[in-house]
Amino acid sequence: MTAHPRGETPDPAAEDHEAVEDSGPQAADTPGTPDEDGAGSTEGAEDGAAAAEGAQDLEQAPGATEAPVAPALSEAEAELAAQRELRERIERRKAEKEGPIPAGTKLSGPAADLLAAVRAVESGEKPATVFFDSPASAPAPRRTAPDAAPARTSPAPERPAPRSASPEAAASVAEVLAEGGAPEALARPAAATLGEGAAEVLREDPWQLLSVPGVRPEQADGFARALLGAGCGPDDERRTAALVGWLLERAALRGHTAMDADEVRTALAGFAVTDPAEAVQHAVAEGVVLVFQDDEAEEGVPEPERAEETGEPSGDAPQADQEPVQVLLGLDRYALAEESLADGLARLVNSCEKGADWTDAAAAAPSPSAGELIRAAATAGLVAHSGGETARAEPAALIAAAHGLGLRALGTTHSADGQRRLAAAVGDPRSAVTLSALLSGEDGPGRDADGAFALDVLVVLDAPQLDVETAAMLVESLADGTRLILSGDPGVLGSAGAGRVFADVIAARSCPHVVSRTPDPGPIGELVSGIGIGELTQVEAPGREVVIVPVRDPGEAVHRTVQLVADSVPRAIGVPSPDTQVITVGHGGPAGTTALNAALKQRLNPGPGRFGGFDPGDRVVHVPAPGRAVPGSVVSADAEGLHLDCAGTPVVVPQERVETSVRHSWALSAHQAAGMRWPAVVVVLPGDAAQQLSRPWVYTAFSRGERHLSVVHGVDQALPRAVAEVPAQERTTRLRPLLEALPTPDAS
Repeated sequence: MTAHPRGETPDPAAEDHEAVEDSGPQAADTPGTPDEDGAGSTEGAEDGAAAAEGAQDLEQAPGATEAPVAPALSEAEAELAAQRELRERIERRKAEKEGPIPAGTKLSGPAADLLAAVRAVESGEKPATVFFDSPASAPAPRRTAPDAAPARTSPAPERPAPRSASPEAAASVAEVLAEGGAPEALARPAAATLGEGAAEVLREDPWQLLSVPGVRPEQADGFARALLGAGCGPDDERRTAALVGWLLERAALRGHTAMDADEVRTALAGFAVTDPAEAVQHAVAEGVVLVFQDDEAEEGVPEPERAEETGEPSGDAPQADQEPVQVLLGLDRYALAEESLADGLARLVNSCEKGADWTDAAAAAPSPSAGELIRAAATAGLVAHSGGETARAEPAALIAAAHGLGLRALGTTHSADGQRRLAAAVGDPRSAVTLSALLSGEDGPGRDADGAFALDVLVVLDAPQLDVETAAMLVESLADGTRLILSGDPGVLGSAGAGRVFADVIAARSCPHVVSRTPDPGPIGELVSGIGIGELTQVEAPGREVVIVPVRDPGEAVHRTVQLVADSVPRAIGVPSPDTQVITVGHGGPAGTTALNAALKQRLNPGPGRFGGFDPGDRVVHVPAPGRAVPGSVVSADAEGLHLDCAGTPVVVPQERVETSVRHSWALSAHQAAGMRWPAVVVVLPGDAAQQLSRPWVYTAFSRGERHLSVVHGVDQALPRAVAEVPAQERTTRLRPLLEALPTPDAS
């Protein structure tokens, strides 16, 4: 059923504010179709991921000289430096371990033989040929990795200089690119990605160009043919190794931290690789990817005993009906992050002490769910808390209770808007910071001599937006005994980066999980609650809280959206245009963010765009790092860069970063809008967006409005079908089994 308010819902400036009829053309349900940012996933993890946003195609043919500039490196220097330090620390810890990854110790028969081979390959005791049936070819030269940044030593880090290539390195790379017919614009990002020796790396292995964001296999193939001539072919080991890494990187953009080995081999066959199994084997041997097999056997039960209980054969006896063992391939950065995160969470769980008496604080809680959360935090080092927008008052009550007990408590949010709302709920402006500001040292309590945050309780709101690398970095910075509360709405879109930390923690049942019983009020809250369980219901909207605006095509959708923001919502609802946010499915297309922003700028702040397409007063969003969208407005521009006002904080974006990190923001994607709320929201659903809709997308977009929601509706029955039948796309991760395998404290 199509959602609409009961009763009359006329808009004084838009005569078609009426319920959408249930009849209309049918649209196919296609989970996994390209999402709002072209990632090939309904969750849209590619939005803001690894500078891929905004990248355009290179010329495939050798000799091409024109192509858009590939995205530059992220501007979040402090975050990147901290992340590099984390990886170094994890690698040192991993090197100190005597054995391989402790998974699968209870397998038997062919599964045990396979796992033994996997571990032998990982440890270097045997070549990769023991794992695959195909013989190994002579290995190609090892991939050259960029030099690691030095570890941070100060507890409160200074902002390091951004990592960039030297002019000499970029010039050398430009020469190689010219020889291969690739655009010179790729020189700087290629040098930054591959290091100071990038020119030599590309001469030796032209397919290393695939590691530059935005480059596709067919483009790297053309570059390689131009450099190497007819001597290179589809089965060149340098090519197949690069393709395996590229496939895993693409999977990470869709949120996966690992891929099934069979899927990788199938994908390689699609790129004309003759022997995909041998290609994967070579990539494992070269260290391009790691290989894992998770333990699904019962912990603590010897094989013979379990065989007696279940009647299954034991040992090496034939097992005709045994399910195939799933083998996963993963990039080391995500594997190490997941292992570090699992170890860190277990450390917090096992180091927790009861300490202060929370009984009175729980009894004085403003709601039963808040009291339950306080009691859970009193006895556990890790707690998961889930609920909608109104339920955010519960972790706020926990922070206030911790302050009352003399504990150092802090809340973090995904956005500055969330920070403002949390601080207001706690009643203390110092009680909330953004997660990015905490990790970079810009805000928060500072660090102790060991580099840990000076905190007793840390509450992380908007936890579904937490990717695995950021989570690992955060947990690594928490001292033993710190209580960590992960709080969020499980119905919203997942993180822009790889992983599904919040969902994996809940699924692993490794900590108490408090589910709020406080519903979101009003017609919007009722509508969103139904979407969360797969139902698009009718809601009463006596104050025009929810309005449906039917449209026939994308052009009309743009026209009606501008009309709503500029005229209808301010007049009928009383919300001014600056407080109304437009949310649409993607950046491209006739009714994407680009087209909508152009139309809204023309109406609300017309100008020549003299600052690289921007004028003073333009609403913009600054993306300093993947997954972060900071709203602001343009103030001015000079030789230093574009000057922005981001919620009262002055920000200067260098000229070379403006094109890739600043967008107009009258219209945003749902991923960019996650973690933020506005008094009024206009959600645009043009007809060409039907196959990109999913329940999490609709839930996220519809729940961004506080007082009013207008839906510019052009997808007919695709909307209720997406809510009912297209749930979140599953992400392949290893965190849940890692958490399930960890020891937990005794119940006593």
